[in-house]
Amino acid sequence: MSKTILVIEDEEAIQKILRAFLKDAGYTVILADDGMDGIEKFHKHNPHLVLLDLMLPKIDGFAVCEILRKESTVPIIMLTALDDDGNQMKGFDLLADDYITKPFSMPLVLRRIKAVLRRMEHNNSAENNVIHYKDMILDTDSYTVLVGGKGVSLTTREFEILRLLLENQGRVITRDCLLDSVWGYDYFGDEKIVNTHIKNIRKKLGMDYIETIRGVGYKIEKENQ
Repeated sequence: MSKTILVIEDEEAIQKILRAFLKDAGYTVILADDGMDGIEKFHKHNPHLVLLDLMLPKIDGFAVCEILRKESTVPIIMLTALDDDGNQMKGFDLLADDYITKPFSMPLVLRRIKAVLRRMEHNNSAENNVIHYKDMILDTDSYTVLVGGKGVSLTTREFEILRLLLENQGRVITRDCLLDSVWGYDYFGDEKIVNTHIKNIRKKLGMDYIETIRGVGYKIEKENQ
């Protein structure tokens, strides 16, 4: 079943671009022309995610976000030409999940949508709270790791790297994917930082669960292999 995305945007040209790309990506798209229309369609269609412009007629995007947050934890990504730090901080203070400034590239928007939906699915999935792998236990609620019954102290990023690898056992996770998922899309540093974190994880765990796939990334083999 495709996920539904509500686009609250008053510029018709941007509406058409977003609708075309989102539909091609497999999403069901609902369009709203102003803040009031957006709130009404949110209640009617119960979308999985909201793309929200800030400069809207009738009710601006900040007010819409505040209203939706009082009744729902649905992911909200703000799309706006307001690129100053103050407006971005205000958006995050209202618990928006992401903030993309115009002009934007659609591939970037699609990747951020996928990342936000993925995080939401992880947060809502009780079965992902504890991951068992051989003699290791990773608890995503308390951010704790046990190996052989003994606690292992990992940094937040080390923990997120290990969790991503464990949640994708048998699959190769590229360095770019790790940078996107753990550091975020605004990271422009040296990808060797991933290698350093992997080295630290191996040292702290005391066992080399992580396999290096030269020139690509890393993986953890499935436990039954």
